[in-house]
Amino acid sequence: MKVRTLAELRQIHQVMTQRAAQAAAARAAAEAARREAEERAQRERLLFERAVGPVQRLAPHGRVEPQRPRPRPVPQQRQADERAVMHEALSDGFDVETLLHTDEHLSFRRPGIGPDVVRRLRLGHWSIQAEIDLHGLRTEEARTQLATFVREAQRRGLRCIRVVHGKGLGSPGKTPVLKGRVHSWLVQKSEVLAFVQARPADGGAGALIVLLRAGGHHRA
Repeated sequence: MKVRTLAELRQIHQVMTQRAAQAAAARAAAEAARREAEERAQRERLLFERAVGPVQRLAPHGRVEPQRPRPRPVPQQRQADERAVMHEALSDGFDVETLLHTDEHLSFRRPGIGPDVVRRLRLGHWSIQAEIDLHGLRTEEARTQLATFVREAQRRGLRCIRVVHGKGLGSPGKTPVLKGRVHSWLVQKSEVLAFVQARPADGGAGALIVLLRAGGHHRA
């Protein structure tokens, strides 16, 4: 850097002087902090000796303190999720026929739920708030999606849902395999209070209208 004028030289000298002063002040502050820390430590040692009496430093023993292994973290959330999955496991061997009321349409209601609830459900007293279409899905896919759908619907505070399972016309022997399993799965779901076969306008023999327990943050 070239200095062209005396004024520039003075300005440079002034800046260097300021920086030197700042550095000296920083060193002085650090030294003062160090001395204060030493004095504080000395005072604490004196207070300790006055409280417990004379002490003598132990001679080095040469032993190495073993580093104890920390306990492995417990994946509590994963365990909770696994318990929830086990809770959601729906059996295909459940004998749903013993709980179905046989009339012109199959219906189900939990103990303590009066027949008027089933009648009003069949008449459309509750409006359908959400639906899931399981038609064409494999059994395991349908089982998983139905469990998730019912749980989320109840958590959202929905009361009436439609489950479309199909009429089984495309199945071998035209047997409605999925229909019977959906009946069994719904009976095993604690969120389900009752269900009826849908009216023709709502899917007829290929769907169910399901009443859920009140729940979630808001109720319908």
